[in-house]
Amino acid sequence: MTVHTGHRLGRLIADRTGQPALAHDADVVGRVLPFRIGSHAADELVDWSRAPDDPLYRLLMPHRDLLAPADFAAVEQTLRDGDRDRLRLVVDGLRERLDPHPAGRDGGELRHPYPETLLVLPHQGPRQGRTCPSHCASCFRWPHFTGDPARGRALGGPGAMTAQLARHPEITEVVLDGGDPLLMRTELLDPYVTPLLDRPHIRTIQIRTQAVSLSPQRFLDAPDADDLLRLLERVVASGRHLTLLLHVSHPRELHPEPTRRAVGRLLATGAVLRTQGAVLRHVNDDAGVWARMWQEQAKLGLVPHRMLVERGTGARRCFGLPLATVVDVHGEAVRRALGPAGRGNGRGPGGTADGPAGDSVGSPVGGSTGSPVGGPVMCTERGPLAVDGIVQLRDGPAFALHALRTRGPAPAGTAAYARFDPTARWWDELIPYGPRDRILIPGEPLTPEDVVG
Repeated sequence: MTVHTGHRLGRLIADRTGQPALAHDADVVGRVLPFRIGSHAADELVDWSRAPDDPLYRLLMPHRDLLAPADFAAVEQTLRDGDRDRLRLVVDGLRERLDPHPAGRDGGELRHPYPETLLVLPHQGPRQGRTCPSHCASCFRWPHFTGDPARGRALGGPGAMTAQLARHPEITEVVLDGGDPLLMRTELLDPYVTPLLDRPHIRTIQIRTQAVSLSPQRFLDAPDADDLLRLLERVVASGRHLTLLLHVSHPRELHPEPTRRAVGRLLATGAVLRTQGAVLRHVNDDAGVWARMWQEQAKLGLVPHRMLVERGTGARRCFGLPLATVVDVHGEAVRRALGPAGRGNGRGPGGTADGPAGDSVGSPVGGSTGSPVGGPVMCTERGPLAVDGIVQLRDGPAFALHALRTRGPAPAGTAAYARFDPTARWWDELIPYGPRDRILIPGEPLTPEDVVG
């Protein structure tokens, strides 16, 4: 697979769009945020004739809206001046400000976010670190890809993982994430997977990936594609629940024939393929897009799993939306996906959770027109919170939320209300409706004088 980065990416943009200005914009933005695009995404997904307004161009290509105008101008001017030392200072300052985890919280290979769950971010090779088939502009893990040696260092590889499992027999679920684990050569992935099959207390294995839609050749004609599929078959044959969680942002990602063949081969292993994606301005902030995406996923045998709220990343100014807008998109998308026959089946928001560890927002409903049940999800520092909708309480409107899983004292299922704010975009911008709601929402509780009736 050909991969375009740096100046090569700029030349690709100029050649495909016929607009040198877009290549210049990509060069400026690419000095701050890392980008790469594989040949499948470039040839099959991006509609270059609609650039820069094509949804998948917006998602996969560097463009000037990813930086604030003043920041873009600062990098552009420094490039014109040819001052490399000054450029490094400007870029480092912007990265520090845009980094969603400036303290390096994402730096470790192992995390134990919940008593029963171990999250593993494996390195994909001794020199390669972590990578993805293409880097999405909305990704919140971009600091892993900037070449900073302080970020994403391996902490012992598979041996550290097995040692952690030995110390914590309460762990029943292992999640492989970070970059794209399925891009690893099978000989490198196997040492992370096979030891799990020797531990009876590990019942669930989840692997998160974008390779199915961005690099389907990995499962078709890569030299070790068959070896990878056999490894997945071994996991299923061991009696474990194997889930591949696919990140899909637009229905067009699943249209190419190689992607559909890759889905078929993966389903044949016995793995469950679930999907999730965030609501992104300029990409999929349209209920019709989501309804069509869920319907097409279900027809392919995929399980629509979660709609995510875009978190506060460096590109938030480009992709972020008010939480109220996301709730509206979700509600209308569910209605369209279900169609007239499914709207009265009584299986609306708040349905029974399915899947490992109870963190799903529901199973597909309506037969071939699958859609998630429950509101969009914010993956916060206290765990994933589902926004069930906007409700009218005694003292005014409020967002209704409940915890799918928690890292704090509140148990899963805990409900809370936040004051309705039409401009709030993220969890840390919400204000608890009352003192008891602080268990999930970090702001100060309202006083009677603050409540808008």
